[in-house]
Amino acid sequence: MPDFSLEAMAGGRVAGVDEAGRGPLAGPVLAAAVVFPGGVPPALAGLLDDSKRLSAAAREAAFAALREAAALGRAEWALGAASAAEIGRLNILRATHLAMARAVARLPRLPDLALVDGSQPPRLPCPVRCVTGGDGLSLSIAAASILAKVVRDRAMARLGARWPAYGFAEHAGYPTPRHRAALARHGPCPHHRRGFSPVDQLLPRSG
Repeated sequence: MPDFSLEAMAGGRVAGVDEAGRGPLAGPVLAAAVVFPGGVPPALAGLLDDSKRLSAAAREAAFAALREAAALGRAEWALGAASAAEIGRLNILRATHLAMARAVARLPRLPDLALVDGSQPPRLPCPVRCVTGGDGLSLSIAAASILAKVVRDRAMARLGARWPAYGFAEHAGYPTPRHRAALARHGPCPHHRRGFSPVDQLLPRSG
């Protein structure tokens, strides 16, 4: 289970940063940055883990608890996104780093250090330390992973209502068999990511 030891050892204002949505064929990539100024309340800590390990109901419960903690001044968090168009223009890694930079910049105050899940450091407006598997080690990164996942899933559900043929609410844009079949049948919509092979193969060829 994640704990607060990395944050405590660093001292000062430490943000956990993580993303959701690097692998899908459609939709934005979304990042979150989270600071616990006075440590994580014990009741909240028990709800936090790598978002991939949690059920949808558990993620929603943690999300609600994080919103309450922010309202009480016990947590600070912000979100950043990069659109499908930006992903197509920049590539997914650079777009992910852009989303992370946007999230950190939107915090009420810049942190002294950002703990970023993964091994490739983004360019942020503060010092960065990469933590491989960080969403399973750091409570701040775990919180960021939950926020990013819940908010992105909700955004994809809204896209699903606008583009029902693709089933975005069911698979959040990931390349499931249903999504691939719908993509082959209907072609890409404006929210599909250029630069991803299954999408590019169905685009009209110029010339």
